[in-house]
Amino acid sequence: MSDLTDLFIKLIPLFPLLAVVSNGVFGHRYSQDMAHRLAWGSVGLSFLCTVWVFAEIVRTGTPHEVIAYQWIFGGDLTVNLAYLVDSLTCAWLLVVTGVGFLIHVYSVGYMHGESGFTRFFTYMNLFMVSMLLLVMGNNYLVLFIGWEGVGLCSYLLIGYYYDKVSAAQAASKAFVMNRIGDAGFLVAIFLVFVNFKTLDYTKVFANVGQLSPDMATAIALCLLVGAVGKSAQLPLYTWLPDAMEGPTPVSALIHAATMVTAGVYMIVRNHAIFDLSPFAMSVVAFVGGGTALFAATIGLVQTDIKRVLAYSTVSQLGYMFLGCGIGAYTASVFHVMTHAFFKALLFLSAGSVIHALDGEQDIRKMGGLSKRIPWTHRLFLIGTIAIAGLPPLAGFWSKDEIMAHAFTNQHYLLYCLAAAGALMTSFYMFRLTYLTFYGSSRMDHHTEEHVHESPTVMIAPLIILAFLSGVGGLVLGFPPEHGWLHGFLAPVVGAAVEHEGSAGMLFLLMGVAIALALTGWGLAHFLYAVSPVTADGWAEKFSSMYRVLLNKYYVDELYDLLFVEPCKRLGALLDWFDRTVIDGLVRGVGHLADWSASGSTWVEKYIVYAGLNIIGYGNHLAARKGRKMQSGMVHHYAAIIVAGLFLLALVVQLVVQM
Repeated sequence: MSDLTDLFIKLIPLFPLLAVVSNGVFGHRYSQDMAHRLAWGSVGLSFLCTVWVFAEIVRTGTPHEVIAYQWIFGGDLTVNLAYLVDSLTCAWLLVVTGVGFLIHVYSVGYMHGESGFTRFFTYMNLFMVSMLLLVMGNNYLVLFIGWEGVGLCSYLLIGYYYDKVSAAQAASKAFVMNRIGDAGFLVAIFLVFVNFKTLDYTKVFANVGQLSPDMATAIALCLLVGAVGKSAQLPLYTWLPDAMEGPTPVSALIHAATMVTAGVYMIVRNHAIFDLSPFAMSVVAFVGGGTALFAATIGLVQTDIKRVLAYSTVSQLGYMFLGCGIGAYTASVFHVMTHAFFKALLFLSAGSVIHALDGEQDIRKMGGLSKRIPWTHRLFLIGTIAIAGLPPLAGFWSKDEIMAHAFTNQHYLLYCLAAAGALMTSFYMFRLTYLTFYGSSRMDHHTEEHVHESPTVMIAPLIILAFLSGVGGLVLGFPPEHGWLHGFLAPVVGAAVEHEGSAGMLFLLMGVAIALALTGWGLAHFLYAVSPVTADGWAEKFSSMYRVLLNKYYVDELYDLLFVEPCKRLGALLDWFDRTVIDGLVRGVGHLADWSASGSTWVEKYIVYAGLNIIGYGNHLAARKGRKMQSGMVHHYAAIIVAGLFLLALVVQLVVQM
């Protein structure tokens, strides 16, 4: 049985990898039907293998470690392409393969007729391979390969419409901002190797007690930098809303259900290191709490249906970080799973709306759709209730658990941030629902004539996600603090709470959470169903604040002013220096030679020629040495980068030790 389980573990990432090779290399030779069947079929097989492995982990309670390939060995460094599958891995595998399969099926209908159909599914499968490596790897290097892989696939999928300027810019923005986070992650990996002489999780966590508090803080903060970039937290969050330029299934798969939770996974996986540094834990918690509230305020006034959901994603990720920062790791993983259900449902339902309106995304040009696309309306409403935090749907149980942990462990400021964010979440999600599906139609005549419900291949995955959004919280997390998921994850994350609080206190906190959700719903109902003119009046009365929120606090403009434009000016300066000084020296040598040849004395000529020879020899020597650094070979550049990162890690370690 164990050998069969090990085989299935190896097959989980192998199936989508085979689909990548098949569609990527031979896709032009067969039909689109064959391409999409290979794509969703491979993910479906991975899901079935995951279910088998999950059942085996539940039955035995024993993690499985499988070496697929002996990769790097020499000196102190030994790294295998190996997988570690425990309860934490299983939680992510079920989300990645299960929700990923539904999104792949949905994509068949949504992307039908698009040019580059096979290319789209090749990228989607490549993303699946990368994400599976990220969560299955048993060491930091395999994790980093998957980490970079999902970053690459994010770039490719956001820029899928590469002939569209805004999509190309959004893809580049996501790539650059993720690289900022990745630099911190790389430094953390080097610090881990310097201190433990290994990159394997099991060996690192077994000896984590040998770290000094300062070194534990340095590693944890460097890991946090990587997590902030990948999971779109303050201040590296601005790429995620722009990522909505990609097709809607991309938004659902990468930027709602899987990729953006990679940072949460990394923190939970490395909780043994974070637990050694109260300072790092506090930073994680306040980054999460601040992001949850900050992004929620922006979502209050956005008018693009996908951007509202994008800022909602940033905010919900903030709750997950907040949970990690206060030690509520199980609650954070719980929210990762429920968020995957209802946010994938919301994004795909939004895609169904966009599909029905022939590409329209502005909610100011919608309205009255509840009777025109009834299935989409009902399913979107279920997702809205789930994310708003109303019982018994999934979002209530996981979000309330994080907030309860914050309050019962006396993190009152963090609780207030989370509570304010919860109120705003309920308001802006019901605002989105009312403006999209209720009231009078604001569509133009041509669009209104062609409104149609999505085909079954798109609706069926939504029904499954709606079911999971409805019962997922009860199945996984009931009763609160002691649900099935808590016992399942306990061997990996351990006990998460210091003070559970009395039963009366927990019920009171539940009541507060429900009251917040109902208040947000009631306010949205009044402003956008009962008295829409009041909403317009408030927007005029508080026009300055409204403008600031609508323009997202002008953060993008601020980043352009502080970073983008100075970099451009530096580039222009270096270009001027190259053309004026460097090229000027070369031209000056030529002019000097011309001058020396035109009527100078033999002494002057001798001095000039001697000088030219010295300059020429110096240039030749410098070029010969410098040429080796610009060989055009990727592995040479990689070696230079790695050497530089090692030096950077050494500097960080020396600073910590000072």
